Order: sequence, then C-alpha cells, then structure tokens
Amino acid sequence: MTRTGLSDTIAAIATAPGSAGVGIVRISGPDALGIADGAFRGRRRPSATRGGRFLFGQLVAGDGEVLDEGLCLVFRGPHSYTGEDVAELQTHGSPAVLARVLSRVLELGARPARPGEFTLRAYLAGRLDLAQAEAVLELVNASTDTARRQAALGLSGALGARVERIAAHVTRTLAALQAMLDYPEEGVPDEDRTVPLAAAETELRTLVATARAGQVATRGARLALIGRPNAGKSSLLNALLGYERSIVTPIPGTTRDYLEAQLSLAGVPVTLVDTAGLRETGDEVEAAGVRQAVRLAESADLVLVLEDGSQPRDHLPAELPRETRMLRVRTKADLPAAWTDPGALDVSAVTGQGLPALRDAIHTALIGDAARGEAWLTTERQADAARRALTHIQAARSLPDDLAGYELEEALRALAELTGRDVQDDVVDAVFRNFCVGK
Repeated sequence: MTRTGLSDTIAAIATAPGSAGVGIVRISGPDALGIADGAFRGRRRPSATRGGRFLFGQLVAGDGEVLDEGLCLVFRGPHSYTGEDVAELQTHGSPAVLARVLSRVLELGARPARPGEFTLRAYLAGRLDLAQAEAVLELVNASTDTARRQAALGLSGALGARVERIAAHVTRTLAALQAMLDYPEEGVPDEDRTVPLAAAETELRTLVATARAGQVATRGARLALIGRPNAGKSSLLNALLGYERSIVTPIPGTTRDYLEAQLSLAGVPVTLVDTAGLRETGDEVEAAGVRQAVRLAESADLVLVLEDGSQPRDHLPAELPRETRMLRVRTKADLPAAWTDPGALDVSAVTGQGLPALRDAIHTALIGDAARGEAWLTTERQADAARRALTHIQAARSLPDDLAGYELEEALRALAELTGRDVQDDVVDAVFRNFCVGK
C-alpha cells in the first residue's frame, strides 16, 4: 500500500456488498464534514454539528435529486476511528443507492479509499497498535466464537498490554545494566537480572505457546482421516458433520479421491478431509489415492488415525513423519471388540458413542493450554517477533554484562515489532494489504 495521499479525504462503502437493511458510506479526512454538507440535506449541516451526534435528512445528488432518506453521523478528530474528522452517511442498503451516494461524495472532492486505509490511518494516528489493527481484520473474518473472542481481545489491547508487561521486565534490567556500565565510578550496584529476566522468559514462553492455537482459531485447521479401507473414515466424517456427506458402503476402497467438509468443533473452524484407504494395491488409480492420502496427512494440522476395532488389528502400511500430530481412534465400538488399546479413543459412528470425547480431544490437540490463557498470538508475524524476543532474553541470561545489554536491546526491538511501535513500512503494508475497501 502506498503511503502517498494520507492527507487526502477518502471515502468508501463500509458495509458488505449486496442488499441489506442499512448501508454506510464512510468519509474521513480534513474535508470530510464539508463534503458531507454537499451530499446530505437536513435541519443542520454536518460541518456545524458537534462530534458524536447524528442528523436525520436526505441524501441528495448534485442536481438536487433525492437519493434516499437517512442519517449522517458526525465524528470530530481526534475522537474518531481514524483520528480524523469522519462522516458516516447511513442509508438503506440498496447497492444502487450506495453507489450513487458514493459517486456524489467523490464528485465533491473525496477520493476512493484503498483497502484497509481507514484502519491504516487509525494505526498511524496512534489510535490502534499493529496487533489491534490485525485484530480488526480477524474480527471481520471471524467465523467461529473462538475466533471472535480472540479478535475482540486483540482489539481491546489485551495483547499489547501483555507485551508491555514483558517489556517492562526487560527494560528494568537493561536500564540497570547500562547504568552500571556507563557510570562504574558511581558505584551503581549490580542488580540481579535473574528474577526479572526469568519472569520475562516465563511470560514469553507462555505467549509463544499460544501461537499455534491463535492461528488455528483464526484460519481454521485441517484434519485428515486416515486408515485402512473400511476403517470407518467416511462414517466418522458423516457422524461429526451430522449429515451424510460421504458415501458409505461395505465395499472396501469406495473412496479413491479425497473429500472435504467444513464444520466448527468447539469453536474452531475445521476442514475434515476423508482420504483413500491405506493399503498396498496394484490398481494404479487406488495407489495414487493412497499416495495422496499420505501427503494430505503430512500437511494436516491434526491426523485422526482410524482402526477397525471389530476386526483383528492390522497396523497401517504407510508411515507418517514423527512430527505429525495424531489421535488414534478405535472405530465401530458398537460391535464386539477384537482388540483394545488404552491409547485409542473408542468411537461408534452408528450410536454416537465416544463422539463427545473425540471432539474434546480434537479441541485439546488443536488449542491445548492456550484456551485458558489471555490474548493469543494470531499471526505468523506476531509469532516470529515473540520467538525472536524469547531467544534474545534467553541469551542475555547467560552472557557477560556488555553482551547481555545488546541482547536485551534486540529483545525490546522484537517486542516493539510485535505491537508495531518499531516496525518497517513493508511489514505494515503487508498487514493492511489483506483488508477490504471500507475498513
């Protein structure tokens, strides 16, 4: 996103495309209220109205044609979302009406807003830190309550506050080190850095541990169902979904290609992937399906390894990488058991036995202890900055004073990047590139 034109007055339709009961055209910038004067006709002009007030009137074209009746909400900087003067023209949510109102606003001197430009201005004005700006996008895109909750926490500044607590430990230690090194003749006491840095490290470890859960809650998780033919993969997929999505037959090898379905498990958006049964075969098509199943399992966030509990146990022929996260599931628990395994979850897709426990186990595997914590790291950018800060703090704990000071300075830079207080323009641009126009 180019940084030119940030002093312009900008405008955009701020509501989602399509018909709705209400639509909003947002205007922000030094001429926002004057432009609103030309597009809105009421008992009082927007430019003569105090901030935090709304006016009822008509939206009008340049020739005086009434486009719609509606409201004009007036915000005066710095007490607005962007920190600038803002007018929001609220109409009926007709695409035709909104297009005409926006056209009129542009005629009066505003320019079209770029994607994310309203929030970028809020960030540059100090109304939001970068983590809060990312939370705005996550809140807009939240598809589950877990994603909504984390986005709301991020928007509230909870993540920034958590980072500031960690930074305070580091700053205190660095200040003491610098005073001792810069003024040795003053006899500045050598303050023990063990306690504050240990506290900073512990808090950062806890924060870094939330990164995977935060990204799963935001972007969702992929769960691969693997197992031998007739292990019950398609039946389990249907049972978790609550409807028949995959064809189920007693004939082994029904699934040759993979099949995907979306659902929410305990507040986490999940894509279930039903794969071909794993077995050695001379059928070229089925063999391709088996290879594909292994690849899908390798790239999944979690793998459910299904084994038929009603038949003699026959371990899978394909080996998955050790780093693959797996849950073992003994299927067909409604039938007489041919074997048992305390490390496997007993599940019946027919009766529903074990499904609640399986859902809980999936949630624990994906979210883990982070569910009990505060605001999470929800982007890879945040996670990278937090990991670098942790590495520098760990190094500082075992180095001589002069070298420790350098590591602590680097840790503070990484923490500042996390919230956007010290971050390069290209990183900021990358964050706002994914925003929609009007936000």
